[in-house]
Parts: sequence; structure tokens; C-alpha cells
Amino acid sequence: MLRDVDYVLRKLDWMRAEGIWPNGLRYLWTDAFGVVLYVSLYKELGEEHWLGEAERLVAEVERVLGRPRGLRIGEAAYRDGQYFHYLAMWLFALARLGDLKPQYRARGIELARDIHPAFVIPGRGVIWKMQEDLSSPYPGYGLGSMDAYDGYVSYRMLDEDALAPEIAQMHDLMERDWRTLDIEQDLGLGMMLWLAHFFPAEPWAKAQTKRSLRNLETMWVDPPGYFSRAPWLPDTKFAFTNYGVSLGLQAAGVWPELIGRLNTFFENWRSGDEYDREAITWVMACTSHLPGAFVSSGRPNND
Repeated sequence: MLRDVDYVLRKLDWMRAEGIWPNGLRYLWTDAFGVVLYVSLYKELGEEHWLGEAERLVAEVERVLGRPRGLRIGEAAYRDGQYFHYLAMWLFALARLGDLKPQYRARGIELARDIHPAFVIPGRGVIWKMQEDLSSPYPGYGLGSMDAYDGYVSYRMLDEDALAPEIAQMHDLMERDWRTLDIEQDLGLGMMLWLAHFFPAEPWAKAQTKRSLRNLETMWVDPPGYFSRAPWLPDTKFAFTNYGVSLGLQAAGVWPELIGRLNTFFENWRSGDEYDREAITWVMACTSHLPGAFVSSGRPNND
């Protein structure tokens, strides 16, 4: 697993100087990754500064994106509504910060209990996107294919006892489809590997890890060294999604040489669009170079 702290510190200085992050527009997915990144730096360096940065970021996200129930997707006008998988990632971030500051775990438990009944249809699935007030599903969106897995892991990271009913509902939804679920998108595959590594002995995790690696093998483009967006899109690539694959591979403990190759390729490659300066690209790049608190240390486990 990579521990390139110097890379992360340089990239954080650059992003701040350029007004990209954390002093840019709030975006829940990116900020969740950022909270965990700060926790990772605190654990690596032992400097209280990084714990303070994590707490300041949580406060700012709650101030800007917080709603009476849940958190808005992002600050930009077009990032309205609420995504469950973003909320689940935020819950994971609160759990990791809660390892050090218990009040954040309590806040995560409260948030999980608040949003769960709005998104989850017991026995059917998890609604992928909701209206901003959680009053109804967002028009044009259905059930998420991985959302139950996201919730299951994040809830268990927060508190297995306090969220036992919610965890049981997520587990029931997973039991209905893990045997047939076949992900064919790069970021989804990376995140499934990451989710599965927390509970590697569970049947769903074993099956999905094997299936995810099998699919990723078909998506590696060499040269120059990246994972394509999907098996049938060999020329389509995104830096931030490859960094998500890197996180999954490091969590699974496989293919270190490919991780190094994709990090090198995307450090210098530019897409020529907004992603070249989007915070999601470079915060996730930092995570690829320092998975740290994203991996399973201190997790509940059933090995």
C-alpha cells in the first residue's frame, strides 16, 4: 500500500494556491474523500493540524450542504438533490474521524437513521437520487445497483449495534443480488473492491472481489497504462475513476505494478476539459498515493 505523503502535501499546497480545494466549491463526494485524507495525514504525521483541518472541513460541509435532513450533492446550482452513495461515503468519513473524535461517530449514526427511511425500500432496493428535501425520488432516477453495499459497509463502520435494523435491511437487499451483480464500470469496480475488503470472509465479498478483478483485467490498456471506462470503451478514460480503481486494488492488496503505472500516466495526462482542475481529480489522486485511513485498519471483521 502506498504511503507517498510528500506527494499529498505538495498536491494539497497546489490545490489551495489555485483555489481548487478545500477553498473551492463544496462537493460531498470529494469532501468525504478529503476528510479521510486528512485523517490519514494525521495518522501518518501525528500533527494535530490535520485533525483540525478535518474538523473544519466537516463544519464547512455541514454549513454549506447541510439540509434539515441529509446533505445536498454539491454547492454548484446543477448539483441539487441527494445521492445515497455520496451520503454513505460521508458516513464513512464521519466514522473514520469518529475513531479519533467520538462525537463525529454519533453525528454519523444520527444522519444514517435520518436518511435511511427516505432512500430504502425494504425488499426492493435503495433509491439512487432523492429530491433535496427527501420528499420523493428525483425524477428520472431509479434504484442504485451498489447503494445497499455502500450503506451496509458505512453503517457497520459507524456502529453495528446502534444501526442493527438498518444494517439488516441492507444485508437483505445485498442477499437478493450479489450472486448476479456484474459491474462493468471502472469506478464502480474499484469501489466494490474497496467495500468488499472490509468483510473478506462474507460470501458476497468473495464473489464480488473475484468478479471485479476479472472485469478489470479486460479493461487494462497497456500501453500506456490505464483502466478504460468500460470493457467496450478502450479509449475512454478518466483520471479520478482510475484513482478509485487504485484505491480498490490497494484495499484488496493486488496488482501494485498497475497502480504505479496508472499514477504515473495520469499525473502527466490531461483530458482538456474541466476535470483537469476539478477537485475530485486531485483529491482522489492524493488518496491513490495515500490510501491510509480508507483501508481496513480498526474495522469490524468476520475473517
